[in-house]
Amino acid sequence: QVQLVESGGGLVQAGGSLRLSCAASGGIYTNYAMGWFRRAPGGERVFVAAISRYGTYTEYADSVKGRFTVSRDNAKNTVYLQMNSLNLEDTAVYYCAADFAWTVYDIHKDALDYDYWGQGTQVTVSS
Repeated sequence: QVQLVESGGGLVQAGGSLRLSCAASGGIYTNYAMGWFRRAPGGERVFVAAISRYGTYTEYADSVKGRFTVSRDNAKNTVYLQMNSLNLEDTAVYYCAADFAWTVYDIHKDALDYDYWGQGTQVTVSS
């Protein structure tokens, strides 16, 4: 059983930056690709970014490409989401998730592929 705890959310002005962290425990961290998803008010949970087991491969939603960067520190069992140039549409609860990956290449954008989820952290962007 893998436990995931997100941190780093908060209130930020449009154009600002935040860095989210997600600490994992309870499993072999390098067995998992990691993903970030978000749920805006009244919306569905959607893919934001993902990173492969050793960080070699990354994927991003079109809406965040060039603004967000996903990274991981396997020595610390932690994945990060650096968010720059935030806008009002980025307001959401952000979730990290772990996907047991059979190969070092695997990355998935579908939430159904993920096995474990954190509780989420709120990001609010103000004008």
